[in-house]
Formats: sequence, C-alpha cells, structure tokens
Amino acid sequence: MVVCSAYLPYDSEDPLPSKELEELVRYCEKENLHLVVGCNSNTHHSARDITNCDSRGEALVEFLNSSNLEILNRGNEPTFCSGGRLEVTDITLGSLRLLESIIDWEVLSQPSLSDHRYILFTLGGSVPVRLIRNPRGTNWGSFKGDLRDRLEGGPEMNVKNEAGLGLATHGVQQALISAYKDNCPLRPVKTGRKSPKWTVELESLRRGVRWLFNKCQSDKNLHSWDLYREAQQNYRKEVRKASKNACRTFCSSINNLPRSPKLHRAPSRDPKIKLGSLVAPSGKRMQSEWETLELLLTTHLPNSGITQKSAAPAAALLARCPNWRLATMVVTYRRVEWAIDFFAPYKSPGVDSIFPVLLQKEWEVVIPYLVRIFHACLAIGYVPAIW
Repeated sequence: MVVCSAYLPYDSEDPLPSKELEELVRYCEKENLHLVVGCNSNTHHSARDITNCDSRGEALVEFLNSSNLEILNRGNEPTFCSGGRLEVTDITLGSLRLLESIIDWEVLSQPSLSDHRYILFTLGGSVPVRLIRNPRGTNWGSFKGDLRDRLEGGPEMNVKNEAGLGLATHGVQQALISAYKDNCPLRPVKTGRKSPKWTVELESLRRGVRWLFNKCQSDKNLHSWDLYREAQQNYRKEVRKASKNACRTFCSSINNLPRSPKLHRAPSRDPKIKLGSLVAPSGKRMQSEWETLELLLTTHLPNSGITQKSAAPAAALLARCPNWRLATMVVTYRRVEWAIDFFAPYKSPGVDSIFPVLLQKEWEVVIPYLVRIFHACLAIGYVPAIW
C-alpha cells in the first residue's frame, strides 16, 4: 500500500493532475498496489456535492474516470474555512479495492493550525503488531533457575585452544539468551504517548477556537470570522511556543551520559529515518545496508578500500603455563564482579544481545564461567568472534 499527500496549485498552468501524481497512480496500477491520497485539489465539481464547477474540477474528474481511483469524501462538509469562505477543496482519493476498507470518513470540528480542517478516516484490515521483549518485565525468579540448569547441564568447558574457547563463549551466550527469552515474553509496543508540549492552557485555547468556529457557522457574521481568525492565530502561536519550550526543557535536562542516548534514540522512532535514507553526492538514494556502509566508508575514510578476501585462518594457539599464571593474576573473581556491577542494568546490549542485568541477576553462577573464559582470552591471546 502507498499513502501520500498531494497539492494541486490553483495557479498552475499545467493540466490536472500534476505530473508527479499521475506517475504515482500509474506506478501503483502497474505494481498492483493500493493507493490512498490526501489531496488539496483547489477544484470544484458537482461530483463532490458542490453546486459550482470549474474547468480544473472537470479535468480532475476526467482523470479519475480513467484510473482506478475513487473520491472517498462523504457529504459536503466544508474542509476549507477562511473569512466566511466555506469550501470543499480537500479530497481523499483511494483505490477502488479500498472502498470497503476505508470507513468513518469525516471532517473533524476541532480546530487545526491552518484554514484547512482535519480529516479523519479508518482504514480497516489487519495491521502487523510490533512485538518486543522488555527486560524490565522478566520473571527473574524462574530466569535464575533456568540459567543455572542450562549452564550446569551444558558440555564441559575446554578453553585450552581457540576452538574450545569459541564453543565455551557461545555456550554461555546461548544459555543467557535462551533463559531470557523463555522468561520474558514478547509484548506489543505501546503507542499513543501524550505529547510533552500539551498543556491545560493549550486545551483551553483549542476549545475557544472550536466555539468561535461553531459560532461563525451559525450566525454567518463577518465580525465573528475576524474573531475566529484572531483566536486561531493566537492558538497557532502558543502551540509553536509550547513545542519549542518542551524541546528546550528536554535538552537542558540531559546532563549526563546515561540520559544523553535518549536524544540519539529519539529519531529511531521515526520509520522514515533509517540507514537507507542516506543520499550519495550523485543524488542516488541508498537501497541496501551494504550500499549505505560503503558510502559511509568512502565519505569518512576516502583513502580506504573494500576487499572481499577473507583472512587466512590463524594457526591454533596453545597457551603456555606462564601465560595462564599471568592471566589468573590479572583477572580475578572480584574484579569481574566489580565490572559487571559497574554497568547500568538496562544499558543497551552489544552484538551479543546480552543486557547487563542478565549477568547481575545471577552473577554467582555466571562469573565462574566468565573468569575461565577471560583467563583463556589473555593466556591464548585470542578474542572470540562473537565478541
């Protein structure tokens, strides 16, 4: 499905519809895609229960008749209100196959921040639900028992060479992750958080604008329209001011590193902001993660190159006794315990997908395994690939 907005300028000399809109419609027809268009058409035609017609409206209706799009507007409720002018210039277009799926189309009475009113409709059908695991909702009681059983019931650790070290690291990682998944079920992501900028004063201003709009429709007095426009402008000004103040308050409250990542994480909630959104100097948009990484590499490290050759396997390393003795002096049980406690419990995991809290909740069971692995890493001089 494709959802877009379109604006058809009233002073355009080109015939309706615009070239971009026509190309999009033809593309969706070719690829068998559903299309929903929110359009400010700046046209008039009797097909939308409007008595007056113009040439632009006739041209748009002729185009719709040649495509599989239908006008989804219901009734003739004005969508544009300005200085006594009440017109239906905003239309919702949809593919013919979506007629039964789009329901409850209506023009809302609540004030917007422009002369155009809000349009609301419901698009029926199944919507994929995003599921995530929140470590804060883990059943820690059963997690501890499951993790202990997996570690103690696993194969015996042999960390005297690279292969054994890699298997031991993989075993501990899988024990932690599987115990976590079994005791932290997937839950749907909650949406609809209240905007931090919304205040009681803004709600009062919005009610006042709505009351003035209803008054203008009832008495049809030009003075009432002037009062409405003045209240609307004041409401728009206060919304922008509240938005700026909310942003300043949030940014000034970030005084340490643990909260700073929240500022970086905020754009990730927008599905439009992703790796594929990067554009090369040539104007080409990146279409894959590989193209994006290649662009970042050549941009920030222009003298580097990309090679497809894999590194030759290293010869097996066997630790000597002096290496093991030194490793046991550097890595101790208490030092590993201190390092684990140093992390914030719910810090974002690395490539191993392990939250620090998973180690902290059952440290007396996990630390002996980690100490043996760290001893082997220092003694052999090898870091497992999953790290």
